Amino acid sequence: MGNEVKCRAWFDKQQSEGKALLETSEILFRGEFRLKIPFSTIKSAKAVDGELRLQTAEGLAVLHLGAAAEKWCDKILHPKSRIEKLGVKADAKVSLLGDFDDGFLSEIGKLTESVSKSKVAPDSEWIFFAADSKEDLGALPKISKSMKGAAALWIVYPKGQKQITENDVLAAGRKSGLKDVKVVGFSSTHTALKFVVPQEMRGHSRR
Repeated sequence: MGNEVKCRAWFDKQQSEGKALLETSEILFRGEFRLKIPFSTIKSAKAVDGELRLQTAEGLAVLHLGAAAEKWCDKILHPKSRIEKLGVKADAKVSLLGDFDDGFLSEIGKLTESVSKSKVAPDSEWIFFAADSKEDLGALPKISKSMKGAAALWIVYPKGQKQITENDVLAAGRKSGLKDVKVVGFSSTHTALKFVVPQEMRGHSRR
């Protein structure tokens, strides 16, 4: 989840109390006016006396974030790569279920040669499951039973679609005995939710 701070914002002669959200690739502000500032549109970012000052193509946006200003500024200036956000380490054992874009396949290929496609390999540390609809989630019980120890499952699904929502994914994962621990923006069109086997269940048979 992105960071969230109640703050005051100034933009184009407007000011308002509201809530600012630091997402993986953009900043949102919701108050008497709304802002959506993708990192890619920020020309400069500075943290000064608790204020985050963002120079954008549309003008200067100022968010009074207090102690969070420097941390947010650093994340804007040095955004993590997708692989860093997903946490996959070099030479990890990875299983890919479903269709993924060429860019992601290339990123995984540069990290590790231990990649299984279409089925979960024994001792997989990272499992990526592309689910395009609610029906696809029917495969989860079988996937969860193949997870061992601290293995992580990322379910990647389309944003803003009616055929599969975040609640659908959360419910299916929990029903399969898994615990949701993290969400990241996978791409401009997809979100990824991370699940693990609960600590107390590791080492027990879940069949």
